[in-house]
Amino acid sequence: MRRTPLHPAHQALGARLVDFAGWEMPIQYTSILEEHRAVREAAGLFDVSHMGDLVVRGEGAEDGLRGLLTNDIKGLPEGKGIYGHLLDERGRIIDDTMTFHMLPGTYLHIPNASTAARVDAWIREHVRAEVVNVTERVAAMALQGPKAAAILQRMTDFDVGGLKRMHGAFMTLRADARERAFLPDVLGLDAPGDGVQAYVTRSGYTGEDGFEVLVEAASSIPVWNAILEAGRQDGIRPCGLGARDLLRLEMGFLLSGTDFDGQQSTLQTGPPWALKWEHDFVGKEALLQQRDGPYQRLVALELVDKGIPRHGHVVRAAGQDVGAVTSGTLSPILGKGIALAYVDADRSALGQDLEVVIRDRPVRAKVVKAPFIGKR
Repeated sequence: MRRTPLHPAHQALGARLVDFAGWEMPIQYTSILEEHRAVREAAGLFDVSHMGDLVVRGEGAEDGLRGLLTNDIKGLPEGKGIYGHLLDERGRIIDDTMTFHMLPGTYLHIPNASTAARVDAWIREHVRAEVVNVTERVAAMALQGPKAAAILQRMTDFDVGGLKRMHGAFMTLRADARERAFLPDVLGLDAPGDGVQAYVTRSGYTGEDGFEVLVEAASSIPVWNAILEAGRQDGIRPCGLGARDLLRLEMGFLLSGTDFDGQQSTLQTGPPWALKWEHDFVGKEALLQQRDGPYQRLVALELVDKGIPRHGHVVRAAGQDVGAVTSGTLSPILGKGIALAYVDADRSALGQDLEVVIRDRPVRAKVVKAPFIGKR
């Protein structure tokens, strides 16, 4: 298994480590529920270094990425980021990704761990621009929660409050590390006289306010420790993948390989705002054909009766199988079972009464609007 640069820090904190997409990652440090609560009420710090990091730059970068993404990056202001899908020629999702316009003509493209190699090859095949895979050189940390901004502000002179949601910026963090500059040979930026240079985006996968902090791998443990120290007074906790999955599901966010696995399209998964029809992209023609026919849709389900829905559970309506659960859990916030599920189009309307079959027992459920716990 591959290990992130933060692996020694996880061992020192006594994390329970598991295989995730070929990476040895922390599933939890203490209790998943305690870590979940910390993010919802204070702050949590996640290692997300297993995600891919591709720098795409040069004259053809914008047009090339535009021709691959369902969302439209044309004219994307410097510093702004977007969420979108990469599709194959059949319109099926290869991955859902984030793309940030880091510097003029330079984009940071972030695929999921399980699809990073395929996305790298796909972009190199279709984009006439330089592609630099910096995944092994970069460590990424997600600082998430209502106190995240205050914690980060203690570490930098940069105006954290002025960084808008889904925007990124370079900032210097107060941490003592050997490597001060961030990808100097790739980005060409000067190293700070003091501290550690980081690329920080106001984004995340939890629904809370938060930031994703990218630094050189050699600087990762000092920065990780500095963030935990800066947040100690606020009750920050290191958090694992268990809490991250619970948090993202409460928001209705997709999980690659679980909520889509190479067989679904953006029309099925949503969100609708990630699909812009005004530009051409690989897979668009297939989507136009699918749009005119019947197809299953991913919906949010809230259980009416007690039960915990899980991946693969059958969904029924009037005694007939109409779909299946992809992700499910018991929400600590709602105290109810929640799920994402693909169901037939005529059973996908808000308020639709359905049943989830759990241990051979039908449990009543209703189609609701995601996020499950309201806008954060």
